[in-house]
Amino acid sequence: MRIGRAAGVTDTGRRRLRNEDAFICEPPLFAVADGMGGARAGEIAAGLAAAALEEADAETRGARGVEALIVEANRRIWERALEDPATAGMGTTVTAALVDAAAGTVAIGHVGDSRAYRLRNGVLEQLTTDHSLVAELVESGILTPEEAEHHPQRSAITRALGTEPSVEVDAFTVDARPGDVFLICSDGLSAMVDDKEVASVVEGAERDVARAAEALVATANAHGGEDNVTVVLFDIAAESSDGAVGAAAQPVAEEPAVAETATGDTTADPHVVAEPEQEDAPSEAGASLRRHGAGPGGRLAAILFILAVLALGALALYWGVVH
Repeated sequence: MRIGRAAGVTDTGRRRLRNEDAFICEPPLFAVADGMGGARAGEIAAGLAAAALEEADAETRGARGVEALIVEANRRIWERALEDPATAGMGTTVTAALVDAAAGTVAIGHVGDSRAYRLRNGVLEQLTTDHSLVAELVESGILTPEEAEHHPQRSAITRALGTEPSVEVDAFTVDARPGDVFLICSDGLSAMVDDKEVASVVEGAERDVARAAEALVATANAHGGEDNVTVVLFDIAAESSDGAVGAAAQPVAEEPAVAETATGDTTADPHVVAEPEQEDAPSEAGASLRRHGAGPGGRLAAILFILAVLALGALALYWGVVH
């Protein structure tokens, strides 16, 4: 087997002013990190996690290799928060997948409530377990899965990178077969779109991962887009005809220029509402568009701000001329 096509898309969503997600789409490594809290430098935490994961090399293999990368990411975020009071309390989720084509496996490392899925023969299987309050309540039988979907604390996570000096990582390996599609996403997708619809959207895109990634983000936004939404998809292909494990296709990393509706229309939504956040998080210079970006929501907020400044300037000029 070999890695076939790969694609990643991140978007600010309909209610946030900035994007605190980060992603990696660099075969054989794929990952999503969702910075915590909106305030306290979640963007920096997600960026630090992505940077640590990107240091994987040819010697990084299996569940232990992915776990080691995530533990290192936790150390960097924790130490940065100790050194910089402005980032105190920051954290991030992370879900990563490392493909071993020769072994026919995918190693998963996971902390938080971002998710990894595998679509096989039309059936979507959630591979990771959410480290969240509602997931624990469901597991204990206190809540039903349906009640958990609307619980007011559904965004409260019980495990994250950077909030403690050490972290417990869920690390395991799953098998991969030609035809499988793997999806990694932030909760901006899973909280807006149920698993059945996720599978339908991917199949509706004829398993074209670039089209599917854009369609999933558009669907999350059509359902309200309450959070940043990030998706990374890759598929598994058969070996090349000569039996060699072929190189992966060039991954596509995109940030949609406009929000699409669930039907694929690319018309602007006049009802987008920006939800203010309490504090401004410091931003890291030089963030790569391959794994982080504002998306259309953030650009819309910036444009509205500029228009407001211009209007105030024109009003002041008029007042000066009249008086």
